[in-house]
Amino acid sequence: MADAAPPSKSRDLDKLLLRPGNLVGPTFDPGVQLRDDLQEYARVLVVGAGGLGCELLKDLALSGFKNLEVIDMDRIEVTNLNRQFLFRLEDVGKPKAEVAAKRVMERVSGVNIVPHFCRIEDKDIEFYNDFNIIALGLDSIEARSYINAVACSFLEYDSDDNPREETMKPMVDGGTEGFKGHARVIVPGVTPCFECTIWLFPPQVKFPLCTLAETPRNAAHCIEYAHLIKWDEVHSGQAFDPDNPDHMKWVYDEAVKRAELFGIPGVTYSLTQGVVKNIIPAIASTNAIISAACTLETLKIASGCSKTLSNYLTYNGVEGLHTKVTEFVKDKDCLVCGPGVLIELDTKVTLKKFVDMLEEDPKVLMTKASITYHGKNLYMQAPPVLEEMTRSNLELPLYDLMDKTPKDVLHATGMINKDDKKSSGLRKLRVVFKGIDGVTDMDMAGGA
Repeated sequence: MADAAPPSKSRDLDKLLLRPGNLVGPTFDPGVQLRDDLQEYARVLVVGAGGLGCELLKDLALSGFKNLEVIDMDRIEVTNLNRQFLFRLEDVGKPKAEVAAKRVMERVSGVNIVPHFCRIEDKDIEFYNDFNIIALGLDSIEARSYINAVACSFLEYDSDDNPREETMKPMVDGGTEGFKGHARVIVPGVTPCFECTIWLFPPQVKFPLCTLAETPRNAAHCIEYAHLIKWDEVHSGQAFDPDNPDHMKWVYDEAVKRAELFGIPGVTYSLTQGVVKNIIPAIASTNAIISAACTLETLKIASGCSKTLSNYLTYNGVEGLHTKVTEFVKDKDCLVCGPGVLIELDTKVTLKKFVDMLEEDPKVLMTKASITYHGKNLYMQAPPVLEEMTRSNLELPLYDLMDKTPKDVLHATGMINKDDKKSSGLRKLRVVFKGIDGVTDMDMAGGA
């Protein structure tokens, strides 16, 4: 009697990819070829290697994705070890992305994970364009907004302002807050993007400055005093960078002094990070549940094996278990996933004048803007070597730098002033030059 064939490593995956079904997507073509193509060609970027990011890397690797990359700028801390299961005590101080990639590759054969230990803003826009899907495991609104803007910047519209499917960059976003969490699918141009539903996130808690300066009552007050008041007193003119470990350590040390002065306990380094960056502690089980939902949606998008989530799932495990799916509607006037901010220019406007205009435009309000056109750097504020290489373009007409194209899309990256708060961001700009043949009145009136 012949020996039985060994069980396939992709047995469970085969049930989804090798058989037809009633709930599949319109492009689903079941078969071995689909499974092999998924493993060989699908490229997924995981943004964040913390509690949710660790789960995502593990789940994606076990779901047949062989080409993964992960980006995270943080190093491992002792406080991470209770829920970020890929890390060990001996890993403290090492980059999260590098250790997480190494651990998953040790346990899942055949998977290749490339780590990137850097800020998400350090990568140029084209880096993100190399991936089929972007999975987000982030813990801040600002980081989500940035990645959302980058993914939406690839979206192109036809002459009728309909999004072109081949330019859509799908994202799967997960988030957790204690025993609560969400998973959502973002397909730019089809579903609401992050900015369309920014109102879903509660406003950040703000403390009266008089309380911080005169009568602090808890550890958070001491931390915000060091962050909002003491920093400016000591470092006049230098902006505080929450992602700079030296800056964060300074705030922590000052907060400890403030707390000791008023006899307030509870100031820790992890709490300092949480207050300054508005980070809410995570729970391992919630991360696992949300990661499973995000991974399943990633598999659906990549293979078409089932219809995707429409389009926002919430989970609540505080008392029992409650899940709900809500279909939110895209904002047709969204400045991020819409056709772009319309800017009308004379053909003689220089690149320098254009950069200055972005600071005053009420729909942009961007300072220190770097400008790219079809992947080409027209002007870069940083690093210094790129700034020097592109500086000569500042005195040239933007019309000439855009190859004398009557209308086209530029991308600007810089600091955006919103609600009296500055954060790094990206804007898609629909530039139309006045008085050029082929530019109609409709072109001049369109845009977000």
